Amino acid sequence: MLNFSHLYSQLGIMALPLLGCSLLTLALLLERTIQLLLFSGCSHKKIQSTLNQLEKDDTQGIHSFIQELKKRRALSAKGNAMLLAHRDFEKGLREDVAGLWLQEKRHQLRSGLRLLALIGMISPLLGLLGTVLGLIDMFKDVAATTGSITPNILADGLGLAMRTTAIGLIIALPAIASSQLLGLWADRILSRLEHSLNYTNLWIEGVFSSNDSMSENIQHKIIKVNA
Repeated sequence: MLNFSHLYSQLGIMALPLLGCSLLTLALLLERTIQLLLFSGCSHKKIQSTLNQLEKDDTQGIHSFIQELKKRRALSAKGNAMLLAHRDFEKGLREDVAGLWLQEKRHQLRSGLRLLALIGMISPLLGLLGTVLGLIDMFKDVAATTGSITPNILADGLGLAMRTTAIGLIIALPAIASSQLLGLWADRILSRLEHSLNYTNLWIEGVFSSNDSMSENIQHKIIKVNA
């Protein structure tokens, strides 16, 4: 494994900032991936299927289902458990509670993604700064040379300049790509979570009864209203 002194000889004074950006990118990428995997590990259809088998007045069954959901890590399980626990609240108050909970989880899901994007913007600039500093060192060596200028004199400065630019881009590409992809993943989790909570909220309101599908219930209620 390369030690820092060797890294410094290859990248100059930009070695430490670039190393810090690369380590932070790797740490954020691993942490966000693990977090999103844990949050998306519950089936929304399974929750809906269980709700359709319960009756609104089955207090014991609902309580058992809430306890089962609380044991899971997935956001859909936690959110539905929270909503069912507040089923006795008025609809407006229950929706306010769910909205605040969703806002907190949205912040939690997208935490760190802006920092990844910021690293993706800063890393090429750090590499460019290293390039400029490498060229400055090269010209200093050229100015201090009294004899003929050989390729060896130019090689160190140009090599340092090219290496810092390359490393900056190598760090920036995965940082920017991962921030966008993880953001899309987080948005997908939130979208499915909102759908699941809306379904549960409507089930609490009695829109969906046991063993009836969504479309059949809505169609039945529309016909009943028109009649």
